[in-house]
Amino acid sequence: MTGDRRNAHSGGVKLALAALTVAAYLTLVVDVAGGARPWISLLSGTAFLLVATVGFGWVERRSNADRWWRWAYVGVLYALGGAVFGASGASVGATLLLVVLVSQTVLLLPLAAVVVVVVTLPLFHMGMAWSAGLREGLGLLASAVFAAAVTKLLVREQEARAALAEANDQLRRYARQAEHLAAVQERNRVARDIHDGLGHALTVVQMQVKAARAVLGAEPGRADAVLAKAQDQAEEALREVRRSVSALRDRPTSLPLPEALRALAAETSAAGVPTEVDVSGAARSLGAEAEETLFRAAQEGLTNVRKHARATRAELVLDYSWPAKVRIEVRDDGAGRTDGTEAGFGLVGVRERAIGVGGRMTFESVAAGGCILRVEVPG
Repeated sequence: MTGDRRNAHSGGVKLALAALTVAAYLTLVVDVAGGARPWISLLSGTAFLLVATVGFGWVERRSNADRWWRWAYVGVLYALGGAVFGASGASVGATLLLVVLVSQTVLLLPLAAVVVVVVTLPLFHMGMAWSAGLREGLGLLASAVFAAAVTKLLVREQEARAALAEANDQLRRYARQAEHLAAVQERNRVARDIHDGLGHALTVVQMQVKAARAVLGAEPGRADAVLAKAQDQAEEALREVRRSVSALRDRPTSLPLPEALRALAAETSAAGVPTEVDVSGAARSLGAEAEETLFRAAQEGLTNVRKHARATRAELVLDYSWPAKVRIEVRDDGAGRTDGTEAGFGLVGVRERAIGVGGRMTFESVAAGGCILRVEVPG
């Protein structure tokens, strides 16, 4: 995997090496132009040029199963480099070709092979006088080490850029998936609200209209009473639609959480269930997700009070008394739970929101009558 990524994302390095190879070859031509037998240097230099430019790309594209081709390629290039270096009398052009050899070895072979190539290059000076050979050999060794280090750094930089681009793409995909999931969850919640509220109301209206039609001719007074009930039910269905649309609106973020809860309580009171708000402890700022979770819990709890509880009053309790958590409670004096289950499907979404921010939700009946919806979040 690493080798594949390196090969796929080192295009800039390979282009620079190709340019360096051509420049080194031209320098070699200038170096040996006035020599006694330049054709030997030029012949071996031309072979090096062709192998290093044309052969490198072909070898690099070979699969890992054919990795031995890389070893053979480096061996051929090493031999050609030594021939050029010896024939040209350790010219500058030949030294630059050896730098190309080192860089390509870094791109093709493991570190151990790179070390072997680098430390053996100074042996090309063995035919020189001891002091001059040592001096020139150390210079060539330093050049080879520098070339290997620079090539490795460039390759790692390109790999890092490629990995960062891949990570950014992955994050964008995750963001799209999260957005899609949130939309699906919201559609499911709206569908549940429509089914539980509007669907039930319209079913009752339909039955009442059918009953009115059945007795319309024989008992007009009874038909009128049934139609009046149908009208009341239709108006209730319209109010339910308005409440569902209101629930879809964002919380008024310009208001602090206690004030937003008082606005919710006022809506519930106007709908016929007097609702009070009690804030305990010193109010403090929470994270946006935590505040949203508490607000939605209060909203869903009061919706259930209006729809299911048959309550005469309700209360919202926002408690900041704990240093590491904040709790909200929705209390009512209604009928409580009679079937042993949580009322409605909206509370499932409340529980999921609470868990998503590291909190928890409970829903229970109380002995004195009614229910308590309790949500705690860190903060």
